[in-house]
Order: sequence, then structure tokens, then C-alpha cells
Amino acid sequence: MASEAAEPLFPGSVPDGGAALQHVSWRRLIRLSSGLERVETFLAHAGLERAPWLAVGFAGGISLWFSFANRWQWLTALALLLSVALGAGAFVAAHGRFSYLRQAVMAMAIVAAAGLAVVWTKSALVGEAAIARPMVQTVTARVLNRIEQPAEDRVRLLLALRDGQTGRAMRVRVNLPLAQDNPAIAPGSLLQLKLRLMPPAPPMLPGGYDFARSAWFSGLAATGSVLGPVRVLRRGTDGSWMARTKAGLSRHVRERLDGTPGAIAAAFASGDRGAIAREDDAAMRDAGLSHLLSISGLHVSAVIAATYFVTIRLAALWPWLALRVRLPLVAAGNGAAAGVFYTLLTGSEVPTVRSCIGAILVLAALALGREPLSLRMLAVAAFLVMLIWPEAVVGPSFQMSFAAVIAIIALHGSAPVRAFLAPREERWLVRALRNLAMLLLTGIVIELALMPIGLFHFHRAGVYGALANVVAIPLTTFVTMPLIALALLLDIAGAGGPAWWLVGKSLEAMLAIAHWTAARPGAVTVMPALGQSTIALFVMGGLWLALWTGKVRLLGLAAVALGAISLLTLRTPDILISGDGHHVGITDAARGELIVLREGRSSYARDTLLEIAGMNGSVRRLADWPGAQCSREFCALDLARHGRIWRLLIARGKDRVPERALAAACDRADIVIGDRWLPRSCKPALLKADRSLLTRSGGLSIHLATGKIRSVARSQGEHGWWREPEPRLYRPAPVAAASAGISSPDQTESTAAATETQ
Repeated sequence: MASEAAEPLFPGSVPDGGAALQHVSWRRLIRLSSGLERVETFLAHAGLERAPWLAVGFAGGISLWFSFANRWQWLTALALLLSVALGAGAFVAAHGRFSYLRQAVMAMAIVAAAGLAVVWTKSALVGEAAIARPMVQTVTARVLNRIEQPAEDRVRLLLALRDGQTGRAMRVRVNLPLAQDNPAIAPGSLLQLKLRLMPPAPPMLPGGYDFARSAWFSGLAATGSVLGPVRVLRRGTDGSWMARTKAGLSRHVRERLDGTPGAIAAAFASGDRGAIAREDDAAMRDAGLSHLLSISGLHVSAVIAATYFVTIRLAALWPWLALRVRLPLVAAGNGAAAGVFYTLLTGSEVPTVRSCIGAILVLAALALGREPLSLRMLAVAAFLVMLIWPEAVVGPSFQMSFAAVIAIIALHGSAPVRAFLAPREERWLVRALRNLAMLLLTGIVIELALMPIGLFHFHRAGVYGALANVVAIPLTTFVTMPLIALALLLDIAGAGGPAWWLVGKSLEAMLAIAHWTAARPGAVTVMPALGQSTIALFVMGGLWLALWTGKVRLLGLAAVALGAISLLTLRTPDILISGDGHHVGITDAARGELIVLREGRSSYARDTLLEIAGMNGSVRRLADWPGAQCSREFCALDLARHGRIWRLLIARGKDRVPERALAAACDRADIVIGDRWLPRSCKPALLKADRSLLTRSGGLSIHLATGKIRSVARSQGEHGWWREPEPRLYRPAPVAAASAGISSPDQTESTAAATETQ
């Protein structure tokens, strides 16, 4: 029996093959429409706060600018975002449906495009190109600012000068040894001095701190140090009244209290943390308490809250005023004024200004009778900060401070926590225990929220920070800072001695907590450098958990879980090479050692190598390692990794060597590393990381198991702060007699070949 022709699903459809194709297209359209309907229904009933998501979109646009490489990619991203916004509007206009989805897509695309445009504009307006190469010059400079750092035995100066070679006006930051300091070297002074200047340093290794980017947005063209005596041509006015007040207040506090307690008290009072001892600073960092040393939300909030409380209590004692004026409005005004003054006094750093803006918004909400701590208010503060300092989005300070506040608001806004904290008839002890438990839970949640960010930026995170902060934060907020204010007030009458003694004891208690916590086994977790995809999973998952309500927010746990799994798959790089090739690190995970080519005069290179490797172990020089054969010019070693032997040849000197001997040694090596130019005849089996390559790539991290190589240049693109160093010519050096352990039957070479090895 012959089969009957299939009846078309929709009237007017084309029969046979055309009917089948149209059937498939209609089915896809129905599925798409059904999916859009579900999204529309979800958005219509979600009851979400729009402002926080708009702030997230704005920050996402800023992040796109940093992630993309050049102007063509930025223009493409802008065009795509604006096209998406226009397309969403046109689609809804044509169908008359999906209004919530249209608003969401259009708003997010527009704010993302705005964020990209804002950071691009600021980079073009304030970015200052670095000097081309290191230089030593005698210049005439004006002091813009000075920061005393007794713990580092130096004074840091911000200078305005003209390049003696090009006549270019620029700002530089230099370090002046404390022994050469002069009271006449003050803001506004005109100096004649000899400087060693360097371009702001890019990351030493992939995942390292990018000072060049920070200097670009700060308008710094160079950093360096002062050589020899400083001649004061004209003495300045010691800066503004605020700067003189800050310096005088810092000196006064340090005179009243000795040692690190005095330095920390000066940091709380004036923002001057330059006198804190290194060991105490390290203990505070490892204990998760270093945020207490930088003036930020905690300190600004304490000052504003104290002013608000005192104002409203004193004003309530005056019945005439209390009956005629809204006291919360007066108290909010005084609190805002105190916050602004404290921000200016402590140096108006970005975290302090950000905290001040947020606190003023909270005061405005209190004065208007609105909810003071909400995601909407936080979003407004974030927008204001990102409009002024868009570059802060990719920095740890912005991320950690807003992540902490978001975690607090989301936690205390959740239904279980509201039920746990709801007022009830109970004994005061039970209520106190309930609040203490909530304080501990808040600390744990904050630590969990900040841990991925800390690992991404600093490659380390404190494990017991929540416990330490449960004690240290109340101690600082309710004991130390009020005592400092009381001591300064009593000093007017010369009676502040007892109060300063109590301040010292409270700070000694905080330092004791820091040292005890930092000394616990496993107090610090270290990991190799995280990839951007890993931190993106944590950020997206955390924001989804915090900004949605109901059960749908739990979907954010999936992204967080994927991020945690990716942490478990992190592997320590086998070889680390700095951008100049001068520092090389080889990890030995089995012994917990980092084998380094050389140890510099400062600990910065060693510490950076350890951080990027995610190691807390000891450091050993390559020349002292039994597996290496080193001479004056080169080290050769066989590295057993992942089931095979890798042959490495690493340069450690600058003398010229016979080219044929070097070529023969390169032929026997898999990887050759050198902080010098190597001739073309040097052809290792896998990689030649010499000066020619490193000037283009920057620092490298190498995973031998996968063959993956990460470079600094890959993360920089064509942003203004990344420039390939210009080649430098070396003066001829005599041919090394022993050729650094590289032997060849023919030890002769031409002058041209010898020069090429430089």
C-alpha cells in the first residue's frame, strides 16, 4: 500500500522536501520563542535590583578594555555592544513582546559600552608614556609631595622636572636615603640633584604585579633613586595646610608612642604607615589583618559613626534645637564633614575616597529615612568610583573592598539570617552569643569571598583571617581609634599620657594576635598564578549568589565549584624567567625548593619568584645545586621531569664566548636561557629565551608537561604602558678563556661573531 503524503504542519507550507525544511525551521523558532518566554517570565517575577547589575555591566565594559589588545578590538567591542542594544530594541519593536528582556539586554550592552569608553578616554587623557631607557641625569626639579618611610630608611619624593635630553616635562618618583634627608626638602621646594631613573617596571613574570600600568594612570614617567647630595635652590612652603597638619600629627603620635604601636597609631590618625616595621607588617598580612593598616572603609566608618553618635546625643540635650531641627539630618551633615576631613587628612588615596563616598551615601539614606546598607546604595558608590577611577576595577583594592561589602549585605539580607537575627524574648547572654556567632559567620563569609581575589593578585591567602578579624576589628573600631581620638583631645591640656598608654596596650594586643595567628601551621595558603578564566568563574558565581534572590541564586554555586575545581588542577610552573633574563627560577616541588640562577641584592626578585611559583619553601642557588655544572659564563643541567630528561643551558655572565663552542652546546640543549643576545648559530631543540626574545615577550613561565608557555606580553596587548625595551649596546669584552664550560674542537672565532653573542 502506498504511503500517503505527509500533511504539512502549517497551512501554506511547501510539500515534500520543502515541508521538512520548513518544519525544522518552525520547530527551532518555537524553541527559541519558548526559551525567550521563560527568560521573560523569570525577569518579570525575579524582583531583582537593577542598579547592582548595571554596575556589574559597567565594570564588565572596563574589564573588556583591559582584556582586549588594541584599538581595533576595542572599536569592534563597542560596535558589537551598541549593535546588540539596537538589535534588542528593534526585535521587541517588531514583535511587541519581551519588554523585560529587551530592557535587560539593552541596558547591559549600553553600560558595558559606556564603561569601555570611559576607561579608554581616561587612559588617553592622563596616561604618561615612560622614558625610553634607564638614564642618569642631573636635573632641577620641584617637589610635589614627600612621604617619609623610616622603616625602609628612606623618603619617597614625587618630583616635577624636565628631561635634560628631550626637554619633556614629566613627573617621577624617587627614593632619597634617610641619611641625606633635609627639612628644607618639602613640597614646593626647588632642588638640584642627580637621579638614576628607570622606566616603571612591567610585571616581572606572568601574573605578577603590574607597576607600569599603575604608573601610567598615575601620570608617572619614571621611578628611581637620588645619587649624591641634594642642593636646595629654593625652599618651599612645606606644602598645603592639610599636608603640614598630616605631617605634624604623624610626628606627634610617634613621639607619644614608640615602635610599631606608635607607627600604627600614626597610620590610624594620619594615614602615614611608613614607619611600621617589616616583620610586623608581614605578620599583619599573613594574619589577614593588613587591611587595618590602610585607611579604608573601617576607619572612615568609625570616624563618621563616632561623629554621628556624638552629634545626635549632644544635640538631643538641647530641647529647643531637638524640637525644631531634624537631628538625624544635622548628625549626618557633621558625620559627612568629618569623613571628608579625615579623607583629606590621610592623603585622599583611592580606597579612602571610595570608602568616604560610600559612607556619605549611607548617611544620606539615614537622613532620608531609607535603608542605609543596600545593594542599590553600593551600586551608586561603585558607579561614582568607576567614573573617576575606572582603572581601579582591575586592582585588588576595589575588588576586595566591594566584594566584602557585597558579601555582608547579601548574607544579612538572606532569609535564614534575618530569621536568626529577628528580635525575640531572650536573655542578654543568649542574645550576645547569637551576635557573636553572627559576627564569626560574617567573618568566615568575607574570608571566603576575598580568598580567590587574594590568590589571584597576591598568590597567597590567610586561612585564619576570619578568626583574627573577629577580635581585631572590634578592638580597632571600639577601643583603639576612640582612645586615639581621646588622647589627642587630652593632649591639648597636656593630659593625654594615660590615654596613650592604653592605646599602646591595645595595639600591642592586636600585634600579638597577628603574630600568633601568622605563626599557626598552615596559616597562609600559597598557590601558583591563577588564570583569568579561574578568577572570572569565582567573580561571576559570587555576583550571581549575591545579587539574585530565591533559589535561583544557588546556581552561582556551580560557577564557584568550577572555579574551585580549576584551583585543584593548578600546577606549579617548572621554569620561571624574568623579563630581562637576569633571574631564573626552577621549581623542585619534591623538595619544596626553588632553585635560582642568582640572588639579587634585594629580596624582591626572590619573593616574586616564590609567589608566582606558589611556594613557601627555601631558595638555593643553581651553582650550589648538585644537578648543575656551572662555570663563570654558563650553567648546564639535566632536569628530570614528567618521564624525560630536559637539558637546560643558562647564561650567567656577560663575557664573550667562542661562537662554535656555544653553538655546539646549544645543539645539545633543549632550552637555552640568557640575559644576552645569542647568535643565530645557537639553535636548541625547543626554545631559545635570550634577550632578543625576552624584549618582545617579557617574563615567561614554562610548564614542561604540557609545553605551555605564558608570557607577560600576551596579557599586555598594545596598551600605552607596555613598550618593548629598546636594544642596548654592550662594550666589547674579552673572550672568556674557558668559555664557561663550553668546549669545541675549534676555539677560534671572528670579531663579528664575538660581537653577535652580545
